[in-house]
Amino acid sequence: MRKILFTFLLILPLIKMDSQELNAQFVVNADLVNQTNQQIFQTLERSLNEFVNSQSWSNQDFFPQEKITCSFVLNLTNYDASKFEGTLQIQSQRTIFDSNYDSPVLNFLDKDISFTYQEFQPLFYSPASYESNLVSLISFYAYVIMGINADSLQLKAGDPFFEQAQRIVNLSQQSGAIGWKQNDSNRNRFWLIDTIRSNTFREYRETLYTYHRKGLDSMTKAPMKGKNNIINAILALEDLYDRRPNAMLLQMFFDAKADEIVNLFSDGPKVDFSRTSKILKKIAPFYQPQWKQIK
Repeated sequence: MRKILFTFLLILPLIKMDSQELNAQFVVNADLVNQTNQQIFQTLERSLNEFVNSQSWSNQDFFPQEKITCSFVLNLTNYDASKFEGTLQIQSQRTIFDSNYDSPVLNFLDKDISFTYQEFQPLFYSPASYESNLVSLISFYAYVIMGINADSLQLKAGDPFFEQAQRIVNLSQQSGAIGWKQNDSNRNRFWLIDTIRSNTFREYRETLYTYHRKGLDSMTKAPMKGKNNIINAILALEDLYDRRPNAMLLQMFFDAKADEIVNLFSDGPKVDFSRTSKILKKIAPFYQPQWKQIK
């Protein structure tokens, strides 16, 4: 029995650890494209799923249960030969400690998607070089997902992932593809990583940590304490709003969190939510219908 146990302990690190960090589902929707042969879109979908899930995005080891659950939905609006255009919806979740609950942490729509792809074209990511716009797009968001997840676990732990996302932006600007430069639009990949890394918008990352690590992760054992920490995290965003009322990070935060906030404060132990309600109506007015549901 001891020999069996010793052998199991020796092989345990080999079977528990995994070098892939993402558990992603990639969907390619070509309903809006006038194309009889759907094979190219099916091949693209398989290639993207394999690429994002088989790639090692860092030198960290992940347990299978630590993989980051995320999804990519590519809605194609145009296809001509090898040229694709559309939008990309990116979502990710973060498992809450001592629970079976996955909390949404990212919900972002990129409207500036364009790339070329030949069927069965291999997809490779190189940190030091530009391979293709498609590879850059997916790699960029993989690092954003990992950075936000890391920030929710430890304050500013996402720095190395955001730095790599910034490198991808810098390398991709040479391609001429839309979405990588500051003058392309005011809500694109350039501005997304620029604002995340800027000290001007520091409350966003601080809130990610407080909301999840001190708030949601405490809910199982100390629900009242957890709720109050979540309130403190939300209130901290008022300073960001006062400084930059139209910050894309504010909208991105509440795009992911609005429904969860309603559920959290509509059930369980009651806390004083009056001040928080006023702040939410101020800093996230586009979610007024949701805030009215909290009694």
